[in-house]
Amino acid sequence: MPEIVADALVILKRNLIKFRRQPEMLIGYTIQPIMFVLLFVYVFGGSIQVPGLDYEDFLIPGIIVQNITFGGALTAVGLVEDLNKGLIDRFRSLPMARSAVLAGRTLADVVVNLFGVIIILLVGLVVGFRFNSSVPEIAYGILLLLLFGYAFSWIFALVGLYSSSAESAQQIGFTVIFPLTFISSAFVPVENMPGALEAFAKVNPFTITVDAMRHLFIGTPAGNSVWQATLWSIGLTVVFAPLAVLKYRKVSAR
Repeated sequence: MPEIVADALVILKRNLIKFRRQPEMLIGYTIQPIMFVLLFVYVFGGSIQVPGLDYEDFLIPGIIVQNITFGGALTAVGLVEDLNKGLIDRFRSLPMARSAVLAGRTLADVVVNLFGVIIILLVGLVVGFRFNSSVPEIAYGILLLLLFGYAFSWIFALVGLYSSSAESAQQIGFTVIFPLTFISSAFVPVENMPGALEAFAKVNPFTITVDAMRHLFIGTPAGNSVWQATLWSIGLTVVFAPLAVLKYRKVSAR
């Protein structure tokens, strides 16, 4: 096994063990999307009309995409804490690949995101969500979700490396991500938005990915959403992963 892969797996294991020691982090990560599901289905859902679809089927793909992107905040916060505690300096003194630190941490996000996807789908089934597509389509949908979340883990890693505290990393990340998720088709049809917002929402990668999920999970028309969502996920990773590694090398070399 290549050295960098072995080192990344060690970091991956370390970050997953942290959840066993700090279960409140994982509880917070899972309770928030459950609250969003219940809030939108039982409070707002009655006043949101989605032609041709039950609101539960419309909502669940949007909630999942929102949750896996927010999950990248765990990487930002964890990196800032490791930097402030001097753990990165300790890693530097060890015979390990530097990029393995970021690779292991972002891979841990993939595991956590898979756990979050399963939780939301189970809650969705309870409130009325139903799959209406083939098993391969559902499997590709879950794979695409993890790929999209992985891209945002690298974005949040870069945010964390530029932040001075865990609080600032979390605030910066949410300030950018929050409007992107709501000015999209995640919760309401974009056709109901004012003209400028509708135009933005249609090219927003969140809208494209949510529309791809709806096709892969419940069989709505796909258009170009599936391949565009795949390209967005790969493109964001290709751009932000090298930027995060470059910044990490500068930070760890001080």
